Amino acid sequence: MNIFKATTSFEGWLRARIPVVEAELHQKHELMAEDEFRFFRGTFYRWARLWPKHCKELSSAPSVLAVGDLHVNSFGTWRDKFGRLVWGIDDFDEAYFLPYTNDLVRLATSARLAYSLGHLQTDTKSSCDAILEGYRDSLKEGGTPVVLEDQNAWFAPVALSRLDNPPSFWKKLESNPALRNPVPATPRKMWKELFPVPNLPYRVVKRTAGTGSLGHPRMVAIADWEGGKIALEAKTLVASACAWANQGKNQNTIYYPRIMEISVRCQDPYVRAQQNWRVSRLSPDSSPVEIETLPKKREEDRMLNKMGWEAANVHLGSKRSVKLIQKDLRDRRANWLRVGAKEMARMVSKDWKEWRAEKM
Repeated sequence: MNIFKATTSFEGWLRARIPVVEAELHQKHELMAEDEFRFFRGTFYRWARLWPKHCKELSSAPSVLAVGDLHVNSFGTWRDKFGRLVWGIDDFDEAYFLPYTNDLVRLATSARLAYSLGHLQTDTKSSCDAILEGYRDSLKEGGTPVVLEDQNAWFAPVALSRLDNPPSFWKKLESNPALRNPVPATPRKMWKELFPVPNLPYRVVKRTAGTGSLGHPRMVAIADWEGGKIALEAKTLVASACAWANQGKNQNTIYYPRIMEISVRCQDPYVRAQQNWRVSRLSPDSSPVEIETLPKKREEDRMLNKMGWEAANVHLGSKRSVKLIQKDLRDRRANWLRVGAKEMARMVSKDWKEWRAEKM
């Protein structure tokens, strides 16, 4: 099955589960043609089929409840219940039981692709070393959330430097078209629970965001409260693309709530996943941190190290696998992550060239 047949098959599977926004799928196809990193982000379904075949030795590693679609832009900031600024993985749409190596190879592959485009200055060897060091250290120490205070204060200026300007943020959000259809019962109920006062009036707009999740309906409730605006987004969820790739196993199980519950994590009090909906707060200081938007002057090795650390924070939720993972890491040759990232980057590049030739 080539990239075109895989895409057609996956999108058919998706349409059977949610009311896909067709215009966004067309937009996604165009974005995928722009560069290899965009293509990589938009095609986790393809990864789910290819990586077990091209990294056979790694696919037999101990399993965990994994992020699945982990990459260097899977991280963001939010405020915990005490108002502290926290940085970590903010996307669990593709959570699934997978070998722990999947998340690390995908993260390292994304770093390699980002380096090739100039988004990162750290080469593949150094990226892999930093990711693995952070991952091992977090497993050994039992993990801790990455709160941008005290020992992690060095990273706060980097993360804060790209926060959206509040007036621009709200202007852009409110420029989205109003939702014409009725709001489904589940997001309406979650909004009611999360807004600060009962029966707060709000207006609902449609929203387009992301790359891999383009096509999933999103809607945002915007309210005026005590001198400012507040917003809650609702996005439809489906089972991981791994369910499509595995042809029948756990076709409709969404692991988003479970992975958030068991991970070593400072929870965002405004993120909830119920049934096939995820609700989250939208604000200038609660948003993704994308590599290409960060200032050029930054400590990339430390940042990549923290990405590895945070991956382990998630994997530590699968407690029975931790000792098995540590043994597996000791037994593997030193360059396994570099070899896996190089091979998967080669496959991404091959698919992207075929896609671009057809779409451009």
